[in-house]
Amino acid sequence: MSDSHAKPPNDRRDFLLKLGAGAGVAALTAQTAASLRSLVPNVSYDSPTTVKLGPPTEFPDGIKFLPDERLFVFRQGQTFHAVSAVCTHLGCTVRAEALANAQTIQDDGAELRLTHRFLCPCHGSEYRGDGANVSGPAPKPLAWYRLSVSPDDGQLVVDLADEVDTDFRLTVG
Repeated sequence: MSDSHAKPPNDRRDFLLKLGAGAGVAALTAQTAASLRSLVPNVSYDSPTTVKLGPPTEFPDGIKFLPDERLFVFRQGQTFHAVSAVCTHLGCTVRAEALANAQTIQDDGAELRLTHRFLCPCHGSEYRGDGANVSGPAPKPLAWYRLSVSPDDGQLVVDLADEVDTDFRLTVG
């Protein structure tokens, strides 16, 4: 036989097969990239670490609970300090209970007047008014946070990422 009956080259068919395979690979690559990108959020839903609490005049002498921040702010005259309301055991919100008689304790040589104690309703942890854990499963004391005064509007500002020692006090003049 002669070569006249040989199959002509399938240039068009090969081109279309390669084009289809390339489009399929491109589609799979784009879908994979979109799926991986969906794992990274566009917005951070973390709470801000610095929060304005309000003007110092809005805080009464004694204790004020701020439920949104889960924070107790204490005021004695022009002196303020902030104690976390988050139990160190499993993160429940502790509640403050006024003491019948105020107690005075020595804390690192400084005299501290306690008017409240904190109780965790979830598992029974108990804390003194300075946040020290007294009983229950709580492994450590309640955190104290740094307070400052905003220079632009004079409001109290708490930094929930900056824990301080129990001797920290902010005096507003």
